[in-house]
Amino acid sequence: MSAMDLDAPVSIGPQYREQTNATILCCNCGAAIDGTTSAGALCYDCVKLTIDVSQGIQREATLHFCRDCDRWLLPPSSWIVAAPESRELLALCLKKLRGLHKVRIIDASFIWTEPHSRRVKVKLTIQDSVSEGVVLQQAFEIEYVVAYQQCPDCAKSYTANTWRACVQVRQKVPHKRTFLYLEQLILKHAAHKDTINIKEVKDGLDFYYSARNQAEKFVDFLNSVAPVRTKKSQELISMDIHTSTKSYKFSYSVELVPICKDDLVAIPIKLAKQIGNISPLGLCYRVGTSLNILDPHTLQTADISTPIYWRAPFTALADVQELVEFVVMDIEPIGGQKGKWLLAEATVARASDLGSNDKTYYTRTHLGNVLHPGDSVMGYMLTGTNFNSPQFDALEESNVYASQIPDVMLVKKFYARKKKSKNRNWRLKRMAKDEGDLLPKKSDQEKIDRDYEMFLRDVEEDTELRQTMALYKAQEQAKKDAEAMSVVETDDGEDETPQINMDELLDEFNELNVQGEH
Repeated sequence: MSAMDLDAPVSIGPQYREQTNATILCCNCGAAIDGTTSAGALCYDCVKLTIDVSQGIQREATLHFCRDCDRWLLPPSSWIVAAPESRELLALCLKKLRGLHKVRIIDASFIWTEPHSRRVKVKLTIQDSVSEGVVLQQAFEIEYVVAYQQCPDCAKSYTANTWRACVQVRQKVPHKRTFLYLEQLILKHAAHKDTINIKEVKDGLDFYYSARNQAEKFVDFLNSVAPVRTKKSQELISMDIHTSTKSYKFSYSVELVPICKDDLVAIPIKLAKQIGNISPLGLCYRVGTSLNILDPHTLQTADISTPIYWRAPFTALADVQELVEFVVMDIEPIGGQKGKWLLAEATVARASDLGSNDKTYYTRTHLGNVLHPGDSVMGYMLTGTNFNSPQFDALEESNVYASQIPDVMLVKKFYARKKKSKNRNWRLKRMAKDEGDLLPKKSDQEKIDRDYEMFLRDVEEDTELRQTMALYKAQEQAKKDAEAMSVVETDDGEDETPQINMDELLDEFNELNVQGEH
């Protein structure tokens, strides 16, 4: 065996070979680091201290907010609705920052600030690769200043002569009950969502729009819920002679039928024969897309469509403001029944005559199922009353209809209400209207309040009327006051006022969540 050569290479098996990377020392702290992945001969801790991956990203920005409609500006020209600390507002805040597209966003969240400080703070966590194999993660804060700016839609609503279409709704009646009902229909169907202003004027309302098609859509809605006639007019406001481009303003005049629910009407004799040979003297018991007339003496009904009415228009003989209170002395059903009505013969006396004379009146009525002896009922006094109406004069001169004119025509039962009015467990929404130049006087305000109270009583007493509207639950404090007052006042006597079940009322909070007004 020959001697071993000490200078000869020695082979080491793979099981003894170790894979080791080249290491270098950090130039700042001297720590041993991997030389193949180091960023400029720096360890990871020194890289975090010397390299800022958020460089080039804004730390301050401005958010524009419209205080009139509670919307935020999304550049360049969009306005969005975003609740405080919502996902929509956070997305808007991130879109306002420059340089975010170069890094990767790991997390973003709001930092609580005082609500009145007009500051919004966001904590942002990002990642970025500084070299091959080295990724840095950094968290920092961004502060936004909330600046108030009026959006174009709100600016138009406060500026004159910016509308392009106007819908003028009018009704020539001495009370506002029809407009109060129409207001509830508009609110229920959100038909006013495109208006830039609603102005209250004499005998009606003006609805202003920024586009013609929005006004036409509202006119179509009015035609679908009320008997109206419409006239359209346009005015040239500018014209470009080079391109022949013209700009117009459009006005739509919408006139409602001047007859309301519970009005006493005298139909022209010719028209009465055409619509079913109904008695010309009757009551308007409902106003929908047509006029619904009732003859209380026979329970016969007839519908007068809108085109037929405007072909030969007529006005009401008397409205609900001229109702007289009567006391039922005796009532006896005579068998005829139609729906909720029951034909009966009644003997009544005027409430103001009780104690002074014993004069009574005999009449037929459709309220046989709700009236009892001793009840109070509202009706029209026809005997001794002069009506300035050619239709009623024609009835008096007619040999056929003169003998059919009753002394009294009963309309609805009168419910005795306590002197101290109690809070209702329900309420109605109202539209925000601009009074314009018509500042109500004290007497006018009392009339407005009286008309509204009369409308609320109609809602309580008429089930069919309630089904077409949206009624909301009153506030908790109001309901507690109503319960306490009802307990205190039980000793004063029974209150026969119709009550509205809580099942018919809507919870405003839940409905707003479903809708997601304007």
